[in-house]
Amino acid sequence: MTQQSESTTSRALTPAAAPPESERSTAPRPLGEPRRWPKTFADRLTAPLPGVKALARFLREGSLRPGAEGVADIPQLPFEPGPLPRVDASTVAVTWVGHASWVLRIGGLTVLTDPVWSRKIFGIPARITPAGIAWNALPRVDAVVISHNHYDHLDAPTLKRLPRETPVFVPAGLGRWFKRRRFTCVTELDWWEAAELATPEGDTVRFDFVPAHHWSKRFLTDTCRTLWGGWVLTDGAGRKVYFAGDTGYGHWFKEIGDRHPGIDLAMLPIGAYDPRWWLSDVHCDPEEAVRAVDDLAAKRLAPMHWATFLLSAEPVLEPLHRVRAAWEKTGRAREDLWDLPVGASRVLEA
Repeated sequence: MTQQSESTTSRALTPAAAPPESERSTAPRPLGEPRRWPKTFADRLTAPLPGVKALARFLREGSLRPGAEGVADIPQLPFEPGPLPRVDASTVAVTWVGHASWVLRIGGLTVLTDPVWSRKIFGIPARITPAGIAWNALPRVDAVVISHNHYDHLDAPTLKRLPRETPVFVPAGLGRWFKRRRFTCVTELDWWEAAELATPEGDTVRFDFVPAHHWSKRFLTDTCRTLWGGWVLTDGAGRKVYFAGDTGYGHWFKEIGDRHPGIDLAMLPIGAYDPRWWLSDVHCDPEEAVRAVDDLAAKRLAPMHWATFLLSAEPVLEPLHRVRAAWEKTGRAREDLWDLPVGASRVLEA
């Protein structure tokens, strides 16, 4: 979500706190383990939320919607829905539903990331492209990962469609939201913690929760009461997919890459970045997403977080043009930029 509405001090923040090194165990935690969390995760912010002066400037000159020229290309947004690819436990495949929602097939499991199938969500205009795959065309969903609690990433009407025994992996403090909705297998993790889920073939897929440069808020009084982050999923053969969720650019990418070497695919946000003075701390722009691929030492980039909701002021096609240009400048292979249309899929062969 783009609008930062909580007034805070404008002082500079020190690097975000995280669990002490002694507590950063690489051993997986039990599924559904009861946890106790602090009342706030504000110490994890890597930049201050905007104060009164920033809010005044935004009201005076800011815009979170593109102008008429910026939306004229909505009919040109890439939308190519197709059937899900056939996969087995030896392949990894991704299908872009739109925004930060993916159907990720890994290790024989079907995992949804930040699933939002709703046409309209609270506080945001209706989506400008439909969901890339119909809900009734999904296979059985084996797990869901959530990056944070903003409405464009945590969508109650979509999650209501899931069987309540579906395993969900969520940031610290967010488990209560799911338990109130009677989900029975809710695993909350802190940064650098992990859990594992068994596959039909008797192997496991590992779910590592990693930091992000972002924040959380769902109501007027719950700013930073739950954590935010991304996920690294690793199959039994060691293939790794990084789902960044919502994040600005910063030092965490290098540390994620150091702790999880050999990331095969990084799914990174490239949209909702203009104006930069308002959004740079919490949303990457396209060039920063390409830089993050280098920091992560990832092999491939799958852009996301654009072409779905009008969250900011950049023209709707600009993120795609800019990420392609930035990628070309790196000299990386064009086939390693997975700039998928909404609804399209790619398979990472064994």
